[in-house]
Amino acid sequence: MTATDIHRAIEAVWRIESARLIAGLARIVRDVGVAEELAQDALVAALEQWPESGVPRNPGAWLMAAGKNRAIDHLRRNKRIERKHEEIGIELEARQMAVPEVEAALDDPVGDDLLRLVFTACHPVLPPEARVALTLRMLGGLTTGEIARAFLVTESTVAQRIVRAKRTLAEKQVPFEVPRGEELAARLTSVIEVIYLIFNEGYAATAGDDWMRPGLCDDALRLGRILAELAPQEPEVHGLVAMMELQASRGRARVGPKGEPVLLYEQNRSLWDQLLIRRGLAALDRAYKLGEAQDGDVGPYVLQASIAACHARARTPEQTDWRRIAMLYRELVRLQPSPVVELNRAVAVGMAFGPAAGLELVDALSAANALENYHLLPSVRADFLMKLGRMDEARLELERAVSLAQNGREKALLVERVQKCAASTS
Repeated sequence: MTATDIHRAIEAVWRIESARLIAGLARIVRDVGVAEELAQDALVAALEQWPESGVPRNPGAWLMAAGKNRAIDHLRRNKRIERKHEEIGIELEARQMAVPEVEAALDDPVGDDLLRLVFTACHPVLPPEARVALTLRMLGGLTTGEIARAFLVTESTVAQRIVRAKRTLAEKQVPFEVPRGEELAARLTSVIEVIYLIFNEGYAATAGDDWMRPGLCDDALRLGRILAELAPQEPEVHGLVAMMELQASRGRARVGPKGEPVLLYEQNRSLWDQLLIRRGLAALDRAYKLGEAQDGDVGPYVLQASIAACHARARTPEQTDWRRIAMLYRELVRLQPSPVVELNRAVAVGMAFGPAAGLELVDALSAANALENYHLLPSVRADFLMKLGRMDEARLELERAVSLAQNGREKALLVERVQKCAASTS
């Protein structure tokens, strides 16, 4: 292998193994920031040694062994631990026990470590944007530059978020553990929310020149699948995975040959990924069965997956069960009151019962000023107005949507709609 090939192999191994490596080390040193530094040291060792020795047969185990040695060195250098040992008079014994204790801890099932890392990176003590950045760094294996490009912020901003997050976790002495009881439910909600936010930004970018960012969707799916393996009895986890699988199945059909957006009704459904659809429907079925076996309630992520399933099961746009979708959105509004969800319900109601019914709901949202600066509100309103033949009003709404849109591809699509609307009235 050439040096370039080896460096590519190291990058690939790091992307796959970094989360497990950091998780294993974090349980030993009890500090996520220190664990990442130790893991990075192991990566540097690989970059130095593998070009000469070659890529080992089990590169993940090699990195873990290198990280383990650095964890042992860290414990030996830890002056606070040494002082504590001196105070209680067992320093020598502790030093003799340090290595086997680390060995045993690192040999524990890695799944437990990953679950601890997920809950630590998504701890509610951190602001949402910090949770997203830290999760993508620790579990997604992304660099600060990759995260910055994905969310259209500067690399220094991402770096500061990650540094502050690590500092906060250390200062608050957040334990590296899976919470229990009520705290588990609260923390799991945070974990799911972070993965959901990552997926949504990949599926429909809020700004920039790309309509989608498939890499973020892939990262969110990978994180969701890991979480489903680590928390197999949680219906909402499987609901989240189901929703992402089903939404991601439309990826190839959502973007045209020039990168332009292709809306749902105009998509070539033969391009939908049937494997992802089958996986999504299976995950949704599992979520419902788990829910029935527990308390029978359906959570918001299971509802969103159910909505996506209605689209996935429709072979043509006309076969879409919009009445069921409207009903599911009504239930989602009950569980998660939100003007954005209300807007989505208005779309479904308009498709199921006619544009006048949908427009009535949109007008109520407009009157409440809940989505005053949200470009999709005038866009949806314009669609209903066009179907009702009120073209002049529709054009004004579309022009407002253009002024509010931040994504370049979406803005171009809205401009095209303005031009078509204007042409129909001339």
